[in-house]
Amino acid sequence: MTKSDSQSPLTILIAADTYPPHVNGAAQFGYRLAKGMTARGHNVHVLACRPGKGASYSEFSEEATVHRLRSHSVPTHEYFRVTFPWEIKKEIGLLFDRIQPDVVHIQSHYMIGEHVLYEAVKRGIRVVATNHFMPENLNPFLPFPQWFKDIVGRISWRDMGKVMGQADVVTTPTPLAAKAMHQHAFLRKVLPLSNGIDAAAYELGPDETAERHASPTALFAGRLAEEKHVDVLIDAVAKTPKDLDIHLEIVGGGEVRPALEAQVARLGLTDRVRFLGMASDADLRRAYIRADVFCMPGTAELQSLVTLEAMSASTPVLLANAMALPHLVRDGENGYLFTPNDSDDLAAKLARVFSLPAHELAAMGKTSREMVENHGIARTLQTFEDIYRGASYDDLVV
Repeated sequence: MTKSDSQSPLTILIAADTYPPHVNGAAQFGYRLAKGMTARGHNVHVLACRPGKGASYSEFSEEATVHRLRSHSVPTHEYFRVTFPWEIKKEIGLLFDRIQPDVVHIQSHYMIGEHVLYEAVKRGIRVVATNHFMPENLNPFLPFPQWFKDIVGRISWRDMGKVMGQADVVTTPTPLAAKAMHQHAFLRKVLPLSNGIDAAAYELGPDETAERHASPTALFAGRLAEEKHVDVLIDAVAKTPKDLDIHLEIVGGGEVRPALEAQVARLGLTDRVRFLGMASDADLRRAYIRADVFCMPGTAELQSLVTLEAMSASTPVLLANAMALPHLVRDGENGYLFTPNDSDDLAAKLARVFSLPAHELAAMGKTSREMVENHGIARTLQTFEDIYRGASYDDLVV
């Protein structure tokens, strides 16, 4: 397929090892990609694991036809599922026979993504590969010493290069992520392409108002996992001056929530830290709009969609100076970076932000909103469609 081919609708197969109801950035990207391509008139199919026990099945959802493969639980993770090659390879082949995809877009080099790529290559079908993964994402779920986790990480990078090196185009959300893939997976060409966001969806409507919090409030949203380091944020809140009365809202669920709740109780913060649990899109949007500042202490973020969502709501940010997060901060203009895992530095930055006059805080939020314009979902979808139709690395300017 080349760029000069007919602009007729494509049949697109998106292969995702994690997909809603999973709650993480990669799952959300897969959903938004499917929904966006369907809205552009394409015939979209998603292949993902089923969220529970049972045989494979297909369902018609608003964003695509979703094919769910039989899967198995992982003892160390609350919701992640794995598929076994000997159970899914035949089903993948039969799915290709049935839907006849024009292009395949894998979202990882593991399991489903790997075997969908192999099937597409065997049939001469165009393959696009997007990486949302860092080996550090696995560490909390591997019950091994760090030296062994380091070996697993190196093997994972090598496997990424072996699998994704067969794709026609490889993308990842940020330049820093692309650099990591060059260095560790030895992939020669990787296109940095934002996951994209519908920034307007997080703005206040013309007749809409937002009730502000009674006390200065920071917000975290995301999976409550070890690599998010929410414990560092809680410690930082405890270290801020009492007269600032800084509160914290935590949106999301995950395996470390019980430990975080125990930490809050131990530090005497139960009246200042609220766990809101899993939130609907509407409730999360409201939390972004009401927050005075958004904080992401995670150290393995390839882009951080939740940070982009908060910025779209004109919210200043405090972000760990790690992985891709520095791309989202103009220090002192829309927020601040802080030293990863350093609760003292984060406490100082929280105190600095909440000591600013209201008009300066509002100006920071306005800058956040302006910065998000470079991450518009329409631009991302158009670029992926160009890639699907045959655009090469040299054709793409992003």
